[in-house]
Amino acid sequence: MKQLVFLLKNLLTTGIALVWLINGLFCKALHLVPRHQAIIGRILGAAHSAILTNAIGVSEMLMAVWILTKIKPRLCAIAQIIIIAAMNIIEFVMAPDLLLFGRLNIVVATFLIMLILLNEFIIREPTVNKH
Repeated sequence: MKQLVFLLKNLLTTGIALVWLINGLFCKALHLVPRHQAIIGRILGAAHSAILTNAIGVSEMLMAVWILTKIKPRLCAIAQIIIIAAMNIIEFVMAPDLLLFGRLNIVVATFLIMLILLNEFIIREPTVNKH
């Protein structure tokens, strides 16, 4: 049972990190999904949207690294939840027409937040007996 919990926790952690990495690297830093720059341009202004898209992409890649290092994991989870909630509320209000699923994107964001909560605050990593 401990091995199953350990495997589940590691799979969820890796999956969450991959979400940040893929969105940061492919969607923003490499500009493979132009919709992301359009959203950023709408919210923060078009004049600097390319550089801001890159900066946000790099930040998302750094979040993936933070998740995988497991340094201060609860603080990391709280930061992720705040960022995801804030970002999606702003997009919901200011750029719903540019979102992949329109206003339903908030449902996907809520699901990701719930996975992060489950992974960090509900599933406990098994302790190793030292007997």
